[in-house]
Order: sequence, then C-alpha cells, then structure tokens
Amino acid sequence: MWSLKTTSYQRDPELLGDVVDSRPGPGDVQSRLGASWSAGKPSRTRAGALPGPATELMVVTYFRVILLLLLALTLLLLAGFLHSDLELDTPLFGGQAEGPPVTNIMFLKTHKTASSTVLNILYRFAETHNLSVALPAGSRVHLGYPWLFLARYVEGVGSQQRFNIMCNHLRFNLPQVQKVMPNDTFYFSILRNPVFQLESSFIYYKTYAPAFRGAPSLDAFLASPRTFYNDSRLLRNVYAKNNMWFDFGFDPNAQCEEGYVRARIAEVERRFQLVLIAEHLDESLVLLRRRLRWALDDVVAFRLNSRSARSVARLSPETRERARSWCALDWRLYEHFNRTLWAQLRAELGPRRLRGEVERLRARRRELATLCLQDGGALKNHTQIRDPRLRPYQPGKADILGYNLRPGLDNRTLGVCQRLVMPELQYMARLYALQFPEKPRKNIPFLGA
Repeated sequence: MWSLKTTSYQRDPELLGDVVDSRPGPGDVQSRLGASWSAGKPSRTRAGALPGPATELMVVTYFRVILLLLLALTLLLLAGFLHSDLELDTPLFGGQAEGPPVTNIMFLKTHKTASSTVLNILYRFAETHNLSVALPAGSRVHLGYPWLFLARYVEGVGSQQRFNIMCNHLRFNLPQVQKVMPNDTFYFSILRNPVFQLESSFIYYKTYAPAFRGAPSLDAFLASPRTFYNDSRLLRNVYAKNNMWFDFGFDPNAQCEEGYVRARIAEVERRFQLVLIAEHLDESLVLLRRRLRWALDDVVAFRLNSRSARSVARLSPETRERARSWCALDWRLYEHFNRTLWAQLRAELGPRRLRGEVERLRARRRELATLCLQDGGALKNHTQIRDPRLRPYQPGKADILGYNLRPGLDNRTLGVCQRLVMPELQYMARLYALQFPEKPRKNIPFLGA
C-alpha cells in the first residue's frame, strides 16, 4: 500500500533590519593629542615631557573605535548576504502578505503543453494535504472533453457542494465550473509555442484525429491543410487546429480578426490569474509558487508524458511558418501570455532573484532525482519500466517515456518517489479510489486492471 503523507507549512524567520553602531565617531586624534609619532618613538611636547597616561588612553580608545567600526561593517555585509539567502529559503516572498497556502485551485489542462507535469504537482498537493479533487465521473478519464464542460461530469457533484482542486482535461465553461469550485478559486493554465504543440499533437493523436490520419507527415498536412481538415468534424479534429484556443472554450475555426482576438484574450486575462509557458516551465513554477504561497517541494516535479527523441519530428523553417499561420489564434494567445509572464516575473522578482529561485528549484529536483530515480534519472521507454503501475499510456505513434525507481527505498521515501513519477491516468485512478472508496475502481485498460 502506498503511503499517504501530510506536510505542514513552516516559515523561516526574517532578518530584522541592518546592524547599526551607535558609538560616536572619533575626533581628530592628532589635534587632540597635540603630538605626533615618528620612527616608532613618541615625540616630546614643548615642555620636553613624554605623553602622559591620558594621551596613551586616547590612542588606545582611537584604535578600539576603529576596530569596532570595522566589525560593524563586517556585520552589515554578513547581514546582507544572510538576508539574501534567507529570502531564497522562505516560501513567502518579499512584499507579499503572509497567509495560508492557497488550496482552491482550477487548472485548465491544455493538451501537449507540459500540462501532465503540472497535473502531477496538483495531484500530489491534493493527496498530501487531504484536499478534494473534482474527478471524472464513473468510468470517464476526463471531464467531458471535447464537449464544453458540465458540472455533472464530476463524480460526487450532487453530494459535495464544492471541491478544492480541478485539473483534469476539460473544455472551459465558466458558469459550469463555478458550480463545482468555490468563489475564491485561483485559476491558471499553461500554453506552449503552437508550432511545437501542433507537432506533438500530430504524433500523439495521429490515429485519432481524421485530419491527421490521412496525412503522411506534418509537412504534408501543413502544405495543404484543407485537403485533410474538415470543419464539420470539429470534435474529432480539435487537436488539428488552434487546439489551445479551443480548450479555453473559443471557436478554433474563427477568423483571426484583431477585435475578436483582443476580446477573447481579455476574457482569459479577467478569469485566469496566471498563465504558465511550457518553454519557461521552471520560471513559471517559481511564479506559481509565489502566487499560491506553497513550499518548494510542492512545485518540484519531474518531466512526465514526454516523448523519446526518435518520435519528435524536425521541422523546416517553412513548415514552422505554415504552422504559425494555420494556428494563428493559438499563436496570438501564446505571444500575449509569453510577454505577460515575463512582465510579471520582472515586476515581482527581478532578474537576480528569479535566477536564484530557478536554481533552487532545479537543485532540489536534482536532489530528489538522486534520491528516487535509478540510473541518474534517465528516462525509460515503457518496455524498460519494471513497475507496471508506473508505465505511461502509449497513444498514436508517440513513444512516451517514464522512470524506474531506485530499489531498496524505505516505505516513506518510496511513497514520495512513487507520487513524483506516477503517470496521470494511474494517479487519477488512485485518487478516485481514495476519495470514493465505495465506488468501483477506475479501469485502466492498458494496465490490464
């Protein structure tokens, strides 16, 4: 039985101000002494006498003051370094009001955008903090996708008024989402460069989408997309054109007119407090952690649902330009929120602070990889993964990779590591069994369950 762990939030103390030396500064010692020292010998006064005890005391006092000033300066510098380090260690950031971690969260899980990695973060947080998740009802593995979301797609929606976390695939429909989630819910999503999102979708959904099935390659598809793509088969072809735009609830076949695009982007901005960017995932997670007031380990994650290099197509500059044109609505959405992310990072963190936070995140990921993963964390194809519960789903022509855990882990560490690498279908089924123990378990066909 895999263990259920509960974590608590601890805040590091803040350093309080700078070190200040309140001693008065020394005066002009020479004028006060009325004498000078040369060749290592004390000079005589006008009366021909050596300096007396009072003069010697003043000299000693002078050197003591100098030493105290040097010590104060050293302490000031040390305090500055410690303050900088402490800012990196605390989960609360400067200028942000303290408060409890955010626990009511809606994540719009877009397709082929590193969203499976983010989903794992949210599943782990829900499990370790005993939060409720809006999971697909019955035997479903998504929340009604590709149809617009309805509250009845959620298991237990009638008996439980609200859930803490919603993060499975759905097509966004705000009025229905609000029937499931509390009023203070934090909404966020993730986008990816549409060129590479489309390339990934072509491989992943090659045998599902009619527009992709008939095309021998993505180059051929984009050279003449209307040969393969039929607007009337939208629900089967949602992955073939402006898929991220579709996930936000908009029409993927709409004309890319300026007024229409601006209005839809403004809708997204009004509802979603944050939009992550897959190409800058670590920077995005730093900002997400700041907004949610979470601990570092809550946002550390390994790459999940990634493909082998052999299943990634190399695209020519011409094909890339065609992809941007074909998915013009996605491109406008991506461009806008990529700029928005970096503006937020500059305003809230600044370059130096951001670099430090990203490095802390990556360092912790390396530590957990050393602790949990075999072969230095090398990704494995599904035939090499020993534990069938950790084998990812293999769709279309994609070669989806996963991990092997180090043998000999103690039970507590094993539970932590299993959650970090668990594929989304298996994790969804696990949470469903924990949350609804009285209901039949989810069937994951490729596991033989």
